[in-house]
Amino acid sequence: MGRWRQQADGAALLRQGWDELRRAAAFGQMMFLRRVAATVLVGLAAIMALFSSRDPFLGDTMVVAARDLSPGTVVEAGQLGLRRLPAQAVPDGAARSPAAVLGRTLAAPVRRGEALTDVRLTGPDLTRSISSNPELMSVPLRLADPGVAALLHAGVTVDVVAAGPQQGEPVVLARAARVLAVLESGPGSAERDGKLVLVALDPVAASRVAATSLAQSLTVTVH
Repeated sequence: MGRWRQQADGAALLRQGWDELRRAAAFGQMMFLRRVAATVLVGLAAIMALFSSRDPFLGDTMVVAARDLSPGTVVEAGQLGLRRLPAQAVPDGAARSPAAVLGRTLAAPVRRGEALTDVRLTGPDLTRSISSNPELMSVPLRLADPGVAALLHAGVTVDVVAAGPQQGEPVVLARAARVLAVLESGPGSAERDGKLVLVALDPVAASRVAATSLAQSLTVTVH
């Protein structure tokens, strides 16, 4: 009888020890899972913070044309609209507010809904888009023969020529000028005035061409 009681007591102690081991293992597993869950939550929070700072879902606002616009158009408020796109879909150089483009002249045609970017407008950004030379300047030319301007387009290389002091002796005012844009005549210009051609020149040639254009008609030869 005494041996049976000792065996029973021993079995009870073993069960108690086993139960304590199971509880300890369960507690350790729970703590491990809690640590894993905490790590995952911290990672998710970091990812959400990164994406919220870039705001890809809300997008960025850019200025677009409210209707088709032709080169030479002076931009007015009624010609503009705003559009919101995901940040990665907004073109480089896109204007973000109407104030950035109002009063500026378009150097290229723009379709309705198209973003107004820096290379669509006359100015230093357009000049830098064709050359890394920071000294280049843009000069508008009103050519003697409007038909010549109709043959030109952005990117063409031309020499700027004026009539010489004697008949049949033209003077080359600038060589290897790059055409930036061919602009339509403004509303106040006569049709015979033709189009303005915007070319990029170094400062010396730009001054010479601009001064000569005040007194003489100019033309270009195409490379």
